[in-house]
Amino acid sequence: MDRSSSSIQGKKLIRLYMDGCFDVTHYGHANATRQAKQHGDCLIVGVHPDAEIATNKGPPVFTQDERYRIVRAFRWVDEVLEDAPFNTPIQLLKELDIDFHVHGDDISISAETGLDSNAAAKSAGLYMEVKRTKSISTTDLVGRILLVTKAHHVTVDDDMNTTSGQYVLEEGRCVNPNFLATSKMIADFAPRNVPKPGDRIVYTAGAFDLMHAGHVDFLEAAAGQGDFLIVGIHSDAVVNRCKGTNYPIMNLHERVLATLSFKYVDEVIIGAPYILSEAIMDELKIDIVVHGRTDTPMDLDGQDPYQAAKSRGCYKIVDSGSSLTTDRIIQRIMMHCLEYKERNRKSEEKFKRQEELKAKMMKDN
Repeated sequence: MDRSSSSIQGKKLIRLYMDGCFDVTHYGHANATRQAKQHGDCLIVGVHPDAEIATNKGPPVFTQDERYRIVRAFRWVDEVLEDAPFNTPIQLLKELDIDFHVHGDDISISAETGLDSNAAAKSAGLYMEVKRTKSISTTDLVGRILLVTKAHHVTVDDDMNTTSGQYVLEEGRCVNPNFLATSKMIADFAPRNVPKPGDRIVYTAGAFDLMHAGHVDFLEAAAGQGDFLIVGIHSDAVVNRCKGTNYPIMNLHERVLATLSFKYVDEVIIGAPYILSEAIMDELKIDIVVHGRTDTPMDLDGQDPYQAAKSRGCYKIVDSGSSLTTDRIIQRIMMHCLEYKERNRKSEEKFKRQEELKAKMMKDN
């Protein structure tokens, strides 16, 4: 390893290691990396391969290459370690010159031993904990898909009060109880970027539902069209009107945080209008409007939502080179419905064991 990159003006950089599955990746995963990076200078994230996940948690939804791609795109991650072991050996931390192994405050249990997989790092005094984002989980997202629920949608009632429904798993544990996006949470995720004079401002809009590698590829391609990328995130009502059933799987607030997690994004518009008007383009000083190769439904009155941009000659179709979509991710889950139901059942059992082990550790201490 090049030791010269491990210090600045003689001061050793604090090197952190975090690992995980990052399957059906969500803003909680991104938030873990954000919190970790606050405690050091360089964050290396180990991503477990498919075989390790299958052994310890059940069949993954995303492939390992897709998960590597997503985690690399998080704005707080400096390096990704592929094929990372589920049980982290101290020797690996030494080889990477790691100061602290960071993990969420949920206990990770090894399928082989039934014990805390971070026990070695804790014993060596190399362990550091960050808060788990309690309002979201992979189990929760898969459950929303399997149960075709819309309880997580952000809605506006007759009194114009914005609300987010309560989602309860079959076992009765609330995973997403009234998720509330605060201004601080959004500020924590948002970059501090502002367009500089002469910057070419790019705009794109969509649902951006479920974080997946196709989004990463598209956002990178969109950002490459200019200097400053603004992403419009449509409301739950708009997405549901266009796609039906229980879309979106992630609600507006969750999709905003997820999109802000990617390093290619400079700004988001929360609940962006479906019709991109000339007034909005002028207000945001948009130079180019990009869209992927997916179909764009007409508005309720038959209007093309990008007619203004097309009239100005600044509309462009961008090919990300990826065929992965939210629909295809959901098809994977539905094709293996029984397997993922069993995975969720095991996840619930694991959660109970974690709580029992955590209670025992607190009692022993």
